[in-house]
Amino acid sequence: MTRPSVFITGAAAGIGRAIASRFAREGYLVGAYDVDLAGLATLASDLGPVLGTGRGEVVTGELDVSDPAAWRTRLDEFSGHAGGRLDVLVNNAGVLRSGPFADIPLEAQHALVDVNVKGVLNGCHTAYPLLSATPGAHVVNLASASAIYGQPELATYSATKFAVRGITEALDLEWAREDITVRAVWPLFVKTAMTSDMDIAASRSLGVRLTPQDVADEVYAVVRPHRLPRAVHRAVGRQATALMAASAMTPGWLLRAINRRIAGA
Repeated sequence: MTRPSVFITGAAAGIGRAIASRFAREGYLVGAYDVDLAGLATLASDLGPVLGTGRGEVVTGELDVSDPAAWRTRLDEFSGHAGGRLDVLVNNAGVLRSGPFADIPLEAQHALVDVNVKGVLNGCHTAYPLLSATPGAHVVNLASASAIYGQPELATYSATKFAVRGITEALDLEWAREDITVRAVWPLFVKTAMTSDMDIAASRSLGVRLTPQDVADEVYAVVRPHRLPRAVHRAVGRQATALMAASAMTPGWLLRAINRRIAGA
């Protein structure tokens, strides 16, 4: 098995679907996983013309990323298709709830942690044997510009992306000796079903300007060979790039003031 392989969570719609399509076009064996089986079925159908060119192949399956046993089952199945290798793991699956913190049910906030944090943790831990057995393997975690500073009306979502940031930084150092590169991609608001009903001060101030394809292109760019070292965190789009650059040079009190203004707090 010499064809590169990629395992993508949350692949039935939005960003994950765009990532799956991009990697299929580049000739990867694509593992597309989600709890939305109907969406996966249409993804496989939509990729038919791409697969007909002989560029790639798609394997789909149901996966609740908060369930470690389900991860082990799906990775074992995918490994059989991929010849025991895993070139790229994309931890994309995520959920979002916006609005005043006290108005969001606690159960919904726990679900954010289960998917956005435990999903990434489960994926990295269970995929490690395959990643370590594959020279030059990559992990790409979907973070967010909300991990720059805690965001009002996105408090728990923002906190989960801070966790993704920490996991990414730690594992990139820890796994470097085994030739595994770990990166985080940081979009701002993206035009998907997750943001279609969002109405908070930050989205009104900054708009929802990115498309799933913008993020997919950045994810693919992250795993391509580069001659020079690349940053662990990769912003997507001009707004996120400007915010990330500013945060690196801005005193804490000023960063807080900027975010307070953006969020109308």
